[in-house]
Amino acid sequence: MTRARSIATLLACLVVPITIGVGSSLVTVASVNGWYLGIEKPSWNPPDAVFGPVWTLLYLMMGFALWRVLRITDRPSYYLAPFALQLVLNGLWTLIFFGLHRPGWAAIEIVVLWISIVLTICRFSSCDRWAGRLLWPYLGWVSFAAVLNITIWWMNS
Repeated sequence: MTRARSIATLLACLVVPITIGVGSSLVTVASVNGWYLGIEKPSWNPPDAVFGPVWTLLYLMMGFALWRVLRITDRPSYYLAPFALQLVLNGLWTLIFFGLHRPGWAAIEIVVLWISIVLTICRFSSCDRWAGRLLWPYLGWVSFAAVLNITIWWMNS
């Protein structure tokens, strides 16, 4: 891969997850200032200001991991399929939780998201161990989010 092509690929790999994040944030912002304010949350719920910076960093790490894999593989679809799946599920969770106000459905969906992230980590690690490692913080954050989601569902049922 030429240097110019590598840089263009890197930028595309960064833009795709960030675009999903920006789209998700539009749904989130509308709900955070309304429905989300009125529901019960645990005392350990992070402040709203934490989510934007954390997700931005995680989306950048996802994009960088994808770029590391794409620059060395001759089988891009093998790696792109689970990556695309987890990215779609990530955006879908936001629509279910914040858009539809359905924490119960979101709790089920986030388990599927978690499994897809594990699959992506396994695939990425088989090609480039650092690409897989770059996704561990994402898995950790989604694990925390799953517990938070389930707790919010339980508290508001």
